[in-house]
Amino acid sequence: MLKIIISIITVVSFCLLAILLNTTTPVIAGPFGILAIFIFAYLALIGIVSYFIYGMSRVISHLSIAFISKKPFESLSFKRSYYYSTIVAAAPIMLIGLQSVGNVGFYEYLLILIFIIIGCLYISKRIN
Repeated sequence: MLKIIISIITVVSFCLLAILLNTTTPVIAGPFGILAIFIFAYLALIGIVSYFIYGMSRVISHLSIAFISKKPFESLSFKRSYYYSTIVAAAPIMLIGLQSVGNVGFYEYLLILIFIIIGCLYISKRIN
């Protein structure tokens, strides 16, 4: 059920994002329109990253069965990959936000990477 909901939200938010980007300018849209762009982009990225993490974990688990004989890796459930994608999908949105207020340098990339690592560690400890 979660897969269906995530896929519907992803498609709808991607369509609304495309409509919003093609029909308005930042001046016409105003602050609410810019906020909507960030929200729709984040929702679309959550779905894309969720399916990517889920698919890659399944591929890695199947490959580990062939190469590791003692204890092969287990694939992530879709719910767990969704939890990780909520953190990972925020990174491009934060980069876009940082780029809009100034230059993005090494320090900003490092801060976002630390945020992703801490978030993923928190999720892994909280789920187990």
